[in-house]
Amino acid sequence: MTSAAESSLDADYFCLPLLCPLDGRYRDKVKDLSIFTSELALIKYRVLVEIRWLLKLSQISEVSEVPSFSREAESYLQNLCDQFNLDDAVEVKKIERVTNHDVKAVEYFLKQRCQSQPEISKVLEFFHFACTSEDINNLAHALMLKEALNEVILPVMDKLIAAICNLATANASIPMLSRTHGQPASPTTLGKEMAIFAYRLSRERKELSRIEILGKFAGAVGNYNAHLVAYPDVNWPQIAEEFVTSLGISFNPFVTQIESHDYMSRLFNSIILFNNILTDFDRDIWGYISLGHFKQITKAGEIGSSTMPHKVNPIDFENSEGNCGAANAVLSYLSSKLPISRFQRDLTDSTVLRNMGVGLGYSLLAYKSALKGIAKLQVNEASLIAELNQSWEVLAEPIQTVMRRYGVPEPYEKLKELTRGQEVTRESIRDFIEGLDIPIHAKTTLLNLTPHTYVGTAAELAKSLDIVTSLVNGARIL
Repeated sequence: MTSAAESSLDADYFCLPLLCPLDGRYRDKVKDLSIFTSELALIKYRVLVEIRWLLKLSQISEVSEVPSFSREAESYLQNLCDQFNLDDAVEVKKIERVTNHDVKAVEYFLKQRCQSQPEISKVLEFFHFACTSEDINNLAHALMLKEALNEVILPVMDKLIAAICNLATANASIPMLSRTHGQPASPTTLGKEMAIFAYRLSRERKELSRIEILGKFAGAVGNYNAHLVAYPDVNWPQIAEEFVTSLGISFNPFVTQIESHDYMSRLFNSIILFNNILTDFDRDIWGYISLGHFKQITKAGEIGSSTMPHKVNPIDFENSEGNCGAANAVLSYLSSKLPISRFQRDLTDSTVLRNMGVGLGYSLLAYKSALKGIAKLQVNEASLIAELNQSWEVLAEPIQTVMRRYGVPEPYEKLKELTRGQEVTRESIRDFIEGLDIPIHAKTTLLNLTPHTYVGTAAELAKSLDIVTSLVNGARIL
């Protein structure tokens, strides 16, 4: 029996020579995505589309040359889809070395595999009937994206949002000094600041799930030219729409040789925004760790610095930020390039689309890194309290606001003179309040105010987060 250490060593031998770290160093973290975005997955989805199209042709009465298949023949075709494996994909690649055409290689593979089936062998030339390669590819890519998002990306996004929600609700009432321009500002609560990120991420995740995945099946330039010459009495646009929607993809009737990829641009832009919000979160948590507001749970054997033994670095949030950046670099190019194609088609989208998994892979890596970091966080309330105790100047805002209410002249200017660039203490603030000519109940309210209690509705906002986000998460790409 192979030990875990030996298996790990075998994996290292496989991964070390690889070009991309997603397939090497980070493979274990993103391997679930390769099921949907690898070249093996692309070939498998092409096989599915080709087979489903042949089955669709057998259901069109005018296409009498392809009669309805028996249950046995349909089962044979279905098994080709369901049981398609790495060995089959290697066989397709061998054919491609001869054809120098990846989609044609799939067609030839299917013809070879179906020669022995009596019914299907009679209609082999109806594989890829009236199709251009992009009829097959655009639906394969659409299915890859839809499944990758539904089965991998969106569930991890939801875990991330849930983890930040837990941070928000668990710390809803813990007061914390705000910082605007890096300087002390009106207090908030730790939970409310976490709630902002959970809400922002939830909204963008919801927008992502609403994006419609589109597909086309209209032939060489989008007009069903060859279809109509071969079978002029068939309503090919209707057939195409029925076929595309049967795959769970929305139909785009206005196309050239390619589906225009506008939906992909919209989808990738949505992921970019989600990643940017996460980057904002990563940097804030990094800052709070630096200030001592969070401690990180340590793990025996781990090393923070090769020369400074005391270090416990916020590496998970740094990794998350870096991988968000790598993901967005790829996704940004995909988003800007894919909607552009010369005349009725050029091939630049083909090579670019092979990198969908790269953008999604770095995104997935970022989400998992952030989740790992969140799991290590411990709130250091003593640090938060100590900082508030040193920041009595933040009460200048409520004091001058109450002074305005009761007609005290130049309230802003008086508080500016007291606090700006000055050391402000509890005693100096109390002395100032005592000297104000305002009603006694207003003076009492101000005297009872501390940096720890001056948090407005922050706690209530954080506690209401579950109600808001529960309506957002869990939605799938339709």
